[in-house]
This record gives sequence, C-alpha cells and structure tokens, in this order.
Amino acid sequence: MKKIFIISCLGCIMLFMTALTMFAEEKVKAPPLPLQNVEGFGGILLTGSAYLINPPEEGKVFGLPSLGITYANVGDGRHMEAFTVNETLWGRFELGYALNHFGLGKLPEDIETATGVNTIEDSVYLHNFNARLQLLQEGEFKKSWMPALTLGIHYKKNEDTSVIDKRLGGVFSDIGIEDNDGVDVTLYASKMITSLSRPLMLNAGIRSTEAAQIGLFGFTDERRTVFEGNFGVLVLDNLVIGGEYRQKPDEFDAISGLVEEEDDWWDGFITYIASDNLTMSVAFANFGDVFNHEANNVWGIKFKWEF
Repeated sequence: MKKIFIISCLGCIMLFMTALTMFAEEKVKAPPLPLQNVEGFGGILLTGSAYLINPPEEGKVFGLPSLGITYANVGDGRHMEAFTVNETLWGRFELGYALNHFGLGKLPEDIETATGVNTIEDSVYLHNFNARLQLLQEGEFKKSWMPALTLGIHYKKNEDTSVIDKRLGGVFSDIGIEDNDGVDVTLYASKMITSLSRPLMLNAGIRSTEAAQIGLFGFTDERRTVFEGNFGVLVLDNLVIGGEYRQKPDEFDAISGLVEEEDDWWDGFITYIASDNLTMSVAFANFGDVFNHEANNVWGIKFKWEF
C-alpha cells in the first residue's frame, strides 16, 4: 500500500507540473544547467549550486517546471532511486521536492542473523522538501566578479528507520539516531569562469545538518556544519566533465558488522546536454561505508527534463 500511495503522489505531482506549463510565461531557453541533485534542488548529483533551475525570463513570475530521475547502484544488492521536481519563481525563489528510495540489500538479513529479529523492511524512503532564495545573482550590481549566492532550507523526513529501531528495541537510538525528521540549512556560492580556454563552473557551499547518511539513516541530535562543493568544465558546448566532494557529519556510533560510521562522499561525472530541455549524466562515486558494507565504485545515471 505504501508503494502504491507514493507512486500515486508522484503521478499527481507530474500532472500538476505539466498543467503549470500551460500558465507559465514563455522564455528564451538557456542551457539546462544546473542539474537536480538527489535531494531535489539545483546542483550536480550529490552537491548543490547557487544557480537556480530553469528560472523564468526576467520580469516574469513563473518559470517552467523540471523533472528528474536518478538511479545509483551502490553495490552488495543496494541501490538508490531519486525522483525530483522543481519550480522557480520570480527568478529568485526555487521550490523543490525529492523522493529517495534506498534498497538495503542484505542489511535486514544481517540484522536478523545478529539479533534474531526480522525487521521486515528491505528499503527506506526519504522525503526532501526544499525552498531556496537567491540572495545575489552572478554579476549583480554590475560587478563581474560577483558570484551567485543562494540560501536554502531543506526539510527531510524518514519514518522507516524509526520503525526498524522500535523493532530492534531502540538499538539505533542507542547509537545516536534520535529522530525521523530534520532540517538542513545550506549556503552556496557559484561562479562561472569564462576567461579560460573553456568555461569552468565552480560551486562551493556549507551545510548545517543533523542527517545521518543524508537522512536515509535518520537524524541525530547533534548539529554539525560541513563543507561541500563541485566543479564542471564545459569541454564542449554540450558536454560537461567534473567532480564533487561532500563532507559528512558522522555524528552516530557504529555497530560492528551492521552499521558503520559514515565517510565523506566524492564522485566524477559527465553530463551530456542533449537539447535545450534534456540532460543525461553518468557518475562514478566513492561513498566509503554505507550501513553494513563499503560503497566504493558506485555508478549512477541521471536524466533531467526542463519543460
């Protein structure tokens, strides 16, 4: 029933966003950058950007919506999917939502072997609700050196790990996983360097968070500020190559053989701009330990469509 409900919700969102295109003002299309990260706001794949997704023409209210889907093979039977949707208003305000599904692979089986308890759940779902305000636009006040600067508020909710925790008698709570929801705050600066032989896009940000494994493992009661950033080189007008780095808070304890401490994430990516509407990306990542196994040599693929 839960999966049917989620699929129905996604269908309603897609219908709503399609209908919105009928009322959005027309604009001159720019290249469909930035992408949507797995949390549902403007960025690359794992990290963010100060640039907003598909903004409207200057002086208009509504941009056209954007939809995205991501699949990542994490290894050891684990996989992650992200379904993302965005809308930018007034050229300054970006709204976004992402539904993350993470298949736990052999973790339920390993927990049952170690504890004798069948957790039943073989996957977790994370809801991400995002609101971002662009405080400064790139080159604002006629200053060519001025980067874009964007502040974001991100509400995350995951009830699955708390259900597993109750079935295990509070084991997750004992290691610091206290809550099933939390709020991240991000501040990102972005600059496109055009003085080089090919354009170079730089994005750097800080994040205040209580999330464990971006919220897929729940939330701790310890807030930490971490760094994340990325770069991309437009080696061709329709091809971007770059990399990302995301520092992780690591504020929960490990359970040997079942739940390991979290590590920083990094990846290398290639994005092909197929048209003014469609981008296709592939990435190869190193996540370190995720739950009960290492997650190195992760590969993922992402599609984003801007109406």
